[in-house]
Amino acid sequence: MSCLFCKIAAGEIPATLVYQDDTLVAFKDINPQAPLHVLVIPRRHVATLNDLSAGDDALVGSMQRAAAAIAKEHGYAERGFRTVMNCNAEAGQTVFHIHLHLLAGRGLVWPPG
Repeated sequence: MSCLFCKIAAGEIPATLVYQDDTLVAFKDINPQAPLHVLVIPRRHVATLNDLSAGDDALVGSMQRAAAAIAKEHGYAERGFRTVMNCNAEAGQTVFHIHLHLLAGRGLVWPPG
């Protein structure tokens, strides 16, 4: 297994975990772009959003729900937070294992970029 996020999910590479269950792992980003910057990943390897199927709808939904729960746990649910999933290099995806960025704790502008 050569995927960085698969290794984190398997416990082979240390990370600051903030949530985990049978399907997901969430950990603090090593290059945070906000006071709270967490990555929520599935334990199962899926390279990009393009590789998801209709059978993965619940997986993506659980990633969003986990992000909302983490934001609430850290006191950001009412203030506001953003979730982002990048797909492929031009969109900013650097690790090819789907991941949801949870960002909170500072004003976030629109459009992002």
